[in-house]
Amino acid sequence: MAWWKSWIEQEGVTVKSSSHFNPDPDAETLYKAMKGIGVGSQLLSHQAAAFAFPSSALTSVSPWGQQGHLCCNPAGTNEQAIIDVLTKRSNTQRQQIAKSFKAQFGKDLTETLKSELSGKFERLIVALMYPPYRYEAKELHDAMKGLGTKEGVIIEILASRTKNQLREIMKAYEEDYGSSLEEDIQADTSGYLERILVCLLQGSRDDVSSFVDPGLALQDAQDLYAAGEKIRGTDEMKFITILCTRSATHLLRVFEEYEKIANKSIEDSIKSETHGSLEEAMLTVVKCTQNLHSYFAERLYYAMKGAGTRDGTLIRNIVSRSEIDLNLIKCHFKKMYGKTLSSMIMEDTSGDYKNALLSLVGSDP
Repeated sequence: MAWWKSWIEQEGVTVKSSSHFNPDPDAETLYKAMKGIGVGSQLLSHQAAAFAFPSSALTSVSPWGQQGHLCCNPAGTNEQAIIDVLTKRSNTQRQQIAKSFKAQFGKDLTETLKSELSGKFERLIVALMYPPYRYEAKELHDAMKGLGTKEGVIIEILASRTKNQLREIMKAYEEDYGSSLEEDIQADTSGYLERILVCLLQGSRDDVSSFVDPGLALQDAQDLYAAGEKIRGTDEMKFITILCTRSATHLLRVFEEYEKIANKSIEDSIKSETHGSLEEAMLTVVKCTQNLHSYFAERLYYAMKGAGTRDGTLIRNIVSRSEIDLNLIKCHFKKMYGKTLSSMIMEDTSGDYKNALLSLVGSDP
């Protein structure tokens, strides 16, 4: 399936709404799972009681056992309980749990999770707590803040989302960060990369129609050939214009015609005519137009392949696709790489981080 058909299909969803859902007990489970929460208030109550009652009368109100051990066991956070709740609820349900948590205990759930957890596991759990468009806006913001720009993150999100999705992301970005996403991208990138990213942000290629004008598709294919393989140098703007403003159904026909003319695929021509982040952006548009599930399978595979793990890519793609098409991505992953996504996660990660990822991914295809 291409990005332009990326509506939610039930068979593609790995994280579904919990039946018979009630946010209140879930919020209470999370509260109890986090070490130290509530202990302070119990100790204050005990200290206050000490002024009013003799020590012999404190047995029923003391949070301490006979040997001085705290009854509520603040020894550590119950990470598995957190995993069991948050990875088995839909994002909408998580937002309801957060509201209940605030109402019952007067604390912000996300901030409490940040204070209790650490490392990659914290990053994953916090990602689950963001509403989808706010999460993607955050990923874009983080990709541009500070020294250096993570162009790959920006390319991945902008090339794989529909016009409506991009509109919601831009809205969330402005609400949360007080600036325009388009202006921030323009300020943080330059040259042809800036042009293709801004063009993608416009969502012009989202005009989906089953009708394709064969003559226009052939003309576009000829124009692409003339802009690259046929000349010394490359007319990058011709590539950008066609890739970013034509409908996906039209582009698929263009790619077919191009291969007949050039005797090589559009991907091979892009690789020979461009380089760096511009090459990555153009190739991503082509891959997402052809098959979105294969594209995300590739992103997940290379996030774990080789030395080290690109945890940001792994977390972002599992979290963002878990309620859309992760099951379908898993099937493509197995076909493309001869192993399951979950088996690679088991090899490449560990501890609570691994357990949470596996819970989100679900059973093997």
